[in-house]
Amino acid sequence: MTAPSTFGLSSEARNLHWLLTNLVEEVPGIQSVAVVSSDGLLLLSSDPGYNDEARQPRAAAPKGPRGSSADLATIVSGIGSLTIGAARLMDSGPVKHTMVAMDEGSLFVMSISDGSLLGVHGSADCDMSVVAYHMALFVGRAGHVLTPELRSELRKSLESENGSAGGTR
Repeated sequence: MTAPSTFGLSSEARNLHWLLTNLVEEVPGIQSVAVVSSDGLLLLSSDPGYNDEARQPRAAAPKGPRGSSADLATIVSGIGSLTIGAARLMDSGPVKHTMVAMDEGSLFVMSISDGSLLGVHGSADCDMSVVAYHMALFVGRAGHVLTPELRSELRKSLESENGSAGGTR
């Protein structure tokens, strides 16, 4: 994981970056993490250096899966919308979490109190219960501080990192 720069950020933003870094480094099998706002914008990423590459047109990008947090954010936003719609149709209340198990990996999506989503891409051999537990800890610690002001700060920070990355790895 590439550690994002937290210089000039508020203490709340630095704490969220620390929580995300801790989640990725402490939980075996996590490949990528993204925090997505309720309107689908990437707020916090485990690999901000790869986001420019993910935004390139497919023809310009290298062959094979991109696997960046920007791609993960798109997937998480889509799954979040789908499951929220399904819950409304079924009249079953708000969605708490979603898990997709695949042959080569897993995808976890967990709601944060303000409508934002935490998405985690895990390897095929990750312990799903451990990932889910640590995601719940992250959501519990991050949910109450993810205010509109902090979301705006995180979004601006991510945009400035991508602008200064210059598309290099």
